[in-house]
Amino acid sequence: MAGKEDLKLLGSSVSLFEIRVRMALIVKGASYEYIEQDLFNRSELLRRSNLVHRKVPVLIHNGRPICESLIIVQYIDQALGRSTAQPAILPAVPYDRAIAIFWADYIDHKMLPDWLGIMRAKTSEGRLLKAKQSSAKMKLLQEEAFTKCSNGKAFFGGDSIGYLDLALGSYLVWFKTLRKFFGVEIIDAGNTPLLAAWAARFMETAVAKEVTPEEDRMVAHVKKVYVMAATSARL
Repeated sequence: MAGKEDLKLLGSSVSLFEIRVRMALIVKGASYEYIEQDLFNRSELLRRSNLVHRKVPVLIHNGRPICESLIIVQYIDQALGRSTAQPAILPAVPYDRAIAIFWADYIDHKMLPDWLGIMRAKTSEGRLLKAKQSSAKMKLLQEEAFTKCSNGKAFFGGDSIGYLDLALGSYLVWFKTLRKFFGVEIIDAGNTPLLAAWAARFMETAVAKEVTPEEDRMVAHVKKVYVMAATSARL
């Protein structure tokens, strides 16, 4: 990346969506300035940079903001180029790229609501229902996304971390927190053994280790969100 480039990332180390952006920047070997944001007291810079949602992450490239984590990851892959020194995140083949984007969108818009539902459920029965829904979708993700995209290799991206690895991998530390709080296993080795093995490999990569927040900090954050949600529900 040329020295004249100016990259700033507005984020929070406990934001699952910011985690995937930082992972992408590491994969690309990009230098950037990280500006920590308080998720409960948004800064003026964040408000100006994300006028629609006013949330993290926001990547500011040469003064121009890019919002929404999956869009930012795609932008990073394209803006920082494709070379041996800077490996591609998205597949090079257009069809494979479209498939990866489809499943990443599926994770965020079809699977995430179940995981949030586990945290927000007021009864154990409601929590169990969301867990069962998640389990069925995780099985589909293993069979239709991981098996086909990985071609029998270690990651969704094949031999190296790719777009879908970042999309799902950013949630893994949160899955540990859900298990600790509610006793729910999101990626169950009995249900999805290939994904369970993938998750273990992914968490051992240098990319994951560098950006994954400490478990205690994530637990404290989830507890704060859980208490706020419970309080607002009673109002």
